[in-house]
Amino acid sequence: MTFVKVAPVKDLNPGEMKPVEAGGKEILLVNLNGQFLAIGNRCTHMNCMLSDGKLEGENIRCWCHGSVFNIKTGNVVTGPARKPEPAFQVKVEGEQVSVNV
Repeated sequence: MTFVKVAPVKDLNPGEMKPVEAGGKEILLVNLNGQFLAIGNRCTHMNCMLSDGKLEGENIRCWCHGSVFNIKTGNVVTGPARKPEPAFQVKVEGEQVSVNV
């Protein structure tokens, strides 16, 4: 696994999320009150883009069918999804956010 630069820190204010790609993977990058987190960006229920969903505290709600995932762990909070999202390690170096893929 390798850390890949995905976005400048300035691109994501607290409470914002952004779809990024790294290592051929679609990833949802989230700034949760200054902490950067990353999980898979495709809902494990019907493959909808989570980046089109709604950020609700530490959770993201998929716009398609309402599945809710924890953005810290990728775990399913509420179905219909049953499979968790992959969670990616994130690091900030200087003004750059990188994800381990």
